[in-house]
Amino acid sequence: MICSLWSLVILSVTNGITVLTSYIANNTFPQPLSEDEEAEYISRLNSGDEQARHILAEHNLRLVAHIVKKFDGSGEDNDDLISIGTIGLIKAIDTYRPDKGTRLATYAARCIENDISLTII
Repeated sequence: MICSLWSLVILSVTNGITVLTSYIANNTFPQPLSEDEEAEYISRLNSGDEQARHILAEHNLRLVAHIVKKFDGSGEDNDDLISIGTIGLIKAIDTYRPDKGTRLATYAARCIENDISLTII
């Protein structure tokens, strides 16, 4: 039972990385959200809408890819950096507070860079 659960988790993570890698390879990222759309999804997320969380993450994958390019010469595998950067993005979405006066992308960029930096040190 535990083995099949771990297999499911590993398969899910692998599928997520494959989708993200295909986004990067094909340069077919979803377009970034407008300020109004972003505010709407953040409001929905704060109301408990998990679908809003997924939409915010998908529309900010381009940011992860951009930041991963900064670490290109670090010697780390790009797939690993993408995975770590995506985790940083999800953390940013979960902890973002719009009342602090910054945009989600600004806050998320710092979180993504921090998570990647901690890995390559």
